Amino acid sequence: MFQDFLKYQAQTSPYPLGLEVSYAKGSYIYDTQNNKYLDFVAGVSACSLGHQHPRVNQAIIDQLNTYSHVMVYGEYAQHPAVAYCKLLVENLHESLNKVYLVNSGTEATEGALKLARRVTGRSQLISCNNAYHGNTMGSMSVMGFEERKQIFRPLIPDVDFITFNNEADLEKITTKTAGIILESIQGGAGFIEPQNDFLVKVKKRCEEVGALLIIDEIQPGFGRTGTLFGYENYNVVPDIVIIGKGMAGGMPVGGFIANEKYMDLLSHNPKLGHITTFGGHPVIAAACLATLQEIIEKDYAKQSLEKEKLFRSLLVHPLIKEIRGRGLMLAAMTESDTITNEVILRCHKKGLVLFWLLFEGKAIRITPPLTISNEEIKKGCQIMLETLNEVQQEYK
Repeated sequence: MFQDFLKYQAQTSPYPLGLEVSYAKGSYIYDTQNNKYLDFVAGVSACSLGHQHPRVNQAIIDQLNTYSHVMVYGEYAQHPAVAYCKLLVENLHESLNKVYLVNSGTEATEGALKLARRVTGRSQLISCNNAYHGNTMGSMSVMGFEERKQIFRPLIPDVDFITFNNEADLEKITTKTAGIILESIQGGAGFIEPQNDFLVKVKKRCEEVGALLIIDEIQPGFGRTGTLFGYENYNVVPDIVIIGKGMAGGMPVGGFIANEKYMDLLSHNPKLGHITTFGGHPVIAAACLATLQEIIEKDYAKQSLEKEKLFRSLLVHPLIKEIRGRGLMLAAMTESDTITNEVILRCHKKGLVLFWLLFEGKAIRITPPLTISNEEIKKGCQIMLETLNEVQQEYK
């Protein structure tokens, strides 16, 4: 199967891990030889409730037996999407009261950028160095990593960049700025949290000049960082929120949220200001609803902070220089890309799934399902520590 995978599917990197998946359940992935792998990555933060969660599975099955796609987004009232958007809004700040559902995080970014320009009538967009918001052309335009995008230029014009947590750079937000897009915790850059009320200061500057603050919650959102959304940890309310990844228990989805006075602008002058065929797909929306209900009812956000404490207490080793992040969005930092690569690859052979971050080569990604048990955390951390000991001996 792996050879056919290489032959018939386009690749994203020269050296894929090549696991031949048979099935997955709970916190484990099983290969075609029935080896099991403890999953500390959760499909890169997407499988928020683990694999084959019964509530999500049943919601999908029930909806499949009722109806699937019937009409393009925004024409028919369909219960799963309506119920999901209502529950989501009920758990947000009152100013964030209308949702647009799309198919992926990068599509949500595209919609948010368009909305900022539509609301303000301005063109300039500001992002951060080492930011990642998706890989379509608009999202790539606000990606702050030139090496990954220079070959695809020209991209969208009138985009400027600042450095995350650099308050002096906020002067770049002016009356020409439509919006500034930030991750509540920078993901690809190394799970970097805002410091010294940075997000609060960005919002204040936006209010001063009439720009919109767009917060990307694709990775930190849905309980992963101790609150439903990451920005709630930093005392700020954005104008637009971008969501994706963990919102449907592993199903493909995204969305952006704003005040109705902004969102309603997409319906006229011109009408069809943003359209999607499959956004709000009833089967996906049913998975979203079940996932959100489960996260709220079981208070997985609070649990993520307790599990963070356990990870931090266990992952103490000379090769780990620090652990960045919050909740179950953690990065164990080593002193070199080489050590990180060795640890990730060796742990994979031992049955523990770890992964890399996009732009920070020293980081070991630890983003397990929110449902992971304390016993599974201890088991995975023991594999990591044993592997770190091996690597330490070899790199003395």
